[in-house]
Parts: sequence; C-alpha cells; structure tokens
Amino acid sequence: MKERQVNGPYNIYTETEITVEFYHCDPMNVVWHGNYIDFFETGRRALLEKIGYNYDDMRESGYAFPIIEVSAKYIGILQYRDKAVVKAILDEYENRLRIKFEIRNLKTGLITTKGQSTQMALDVNKKESCFVCPQILIDKIENIIKANKQ
Repeated sequence: MKERQVNGPYNIYTETEITVEFYHCDPMNVVWHGNYIDFFETGRRALLEKIGYNYDDMRESGYAFPIIEVSAKYIGILQYRDKAVVKAILDEYENRLRIKFEIRNLKTGLITTKGQSTQMALDVNKKESCFVCPQILIDKIENIIKANKQ
C-alpha cells in the first residue's frame, strides 16, 4: 500500500491563518461556498512567496499562470469569527502548477474544506500557452527540494 503523502510529494507547503469575517458569511452565518476559493488564493500566494516566485516575479520573468481548473470539497463549515488555517501543498510543477488545499478550523482541529487548483504557464509576450513550466520556476522548486533533503 502506498504511504499517504501528507505534505505532498515534494514536502513544499505553507500554512496561513485566516479569520472568518462577517462579509465572508451568507445569511445562515456560515462561509458562503465561493469564498473558500478566496481562502485558497490566500494559501496559494503564501506558497508562491515561499517558493520565491510570486505574481510580480512571474510578470517580471514574462509569464502569467492563469487558473485553468479549481475544485473544492466542503466537509464542514466555518462561521463568523472562526479562525482557520489554509494549508497549500505543492503537488505538481513540471508541466503545470497544481496546488492542493486543506482548510482546518483552529478551534476544533477539523478539516472543513479540501480542494485544488491547476495553473498553466502563459508566455505573455507571445500570448501562448506553455506545456511545461518555465525553467526559472522549476529551478526554484528543485533548489527547495534539494535543500529539504539535506
């Protein structure tokens, strides 16, 4: 049986604390389902910062990474003033950027939401999709993988 990889195949992840605000909630005082995608974005930005290839770095290197797919599975709820942790886990980086997400309620410790997003590199100058990630991103990630093994 294959061992479950809690922190992904590369052990590159971040955990970002969030607080549920009033404007995140629907009339039943639970987080509206679409806001979880914003929470994923909070985690994704933190992960890209850790990698050293944030949105500004992408633009400066001539690439954009539009989201081509996103999914969420709602397991539990978050409510106004709940504190939660968004865990963003690097799952794939060579041909596309895939990030898995787990949102956990800090008080209960329970996972409320799981999801993933997939982004594809786009050469902004040529306005063409790339079917492999740019070498600058691959190098940054592989340097982290190498450092994690030491």
